[in-house]
Amino acid sequence: MAEPAAALRGAVVRYPGRSPLGPIDLVVDPGEIVALVGPSGAGKSTALRLLAGLERPTEGVATSADPRHVAFVFQAPTLMPWADALANVALPLELSGASREEARRRASAALAAVGLGDRAGARPRQLSGGMAMRVSLARALVTEPDLLLLDEPFAALDSVTRRRLIEDLHRLWAARAPRPAIVFVTHGVEEAVYLAARSVVLDGATGRAASEHDHPGPLPRPPGWRADPAFRGAVERLADALAEAMPPAGVAA
Repeated sequence: MAEPAAALRGAVVRYPGRSPLGPIDLVVDPGEIVALVGPSGAGKSTALRLLAGLERPTEGVATSADPRHVAFVFQAPTLMPWADALANVALPLELSGASREEARRRASAALAAVGLGDRAGARPRQLSGGMAMRVSLARALVTEPDLLLLDEPFAALDSVTRRRLIEDLHRLWAARAPRPAIVFVTHGVEEAVYLAARSVVLDGATGRAASEHDHPGPLPRPPGWRADPAFRGAVERLADALAEAMPPAGVAA
């Protein structure tokens, strides 16, 4: 059996002034797409940071891919405002020791893959929100990561742009061999069911994994999948599980 791409085993995180989060148990297989869903304050972003190695658990174990093969996309694009799109995407390659020529060649290909081959010279202020997020996604994928972590990257985008980026992400994921594992945080149950093969619901009061849900259908999704009864049923089941995970009234999340 292949080693997991990332895992949390009995992971507990303690912060001053609040209840501990966890213990969280989560295993992500190579090439799997997993959504983390839960109320605000349930520890979704904390779990992502544990998987990335950006934070260590107070108790328990967090294991992940080699840090050189982990990419993180945050809620905001976090681009260098003084640099053009090509330089922003090339940055992680240059930091890892690639020559400027090699880094820019691969960055150009990554921008083309996300549909921005003609905007390589644009500064972040010249890009729409969706374009800036595409640049951020290209920067993450240019390193060909084994594990891609996404912290609500589509939350601030309009619904049409969000859908296009999800389709792009599926396409880019499917084109890689081997495919990277993807873990993403979202508040949207439809987004979770459409993008992921499996969703993990975190409890709002404890941060523990309250339930797991396998989603039907192939990835990438076929045309018209959002109207399929199987999709609609999976959305309703996940929405019910999320409602059950909400903290009781009077309990701080």
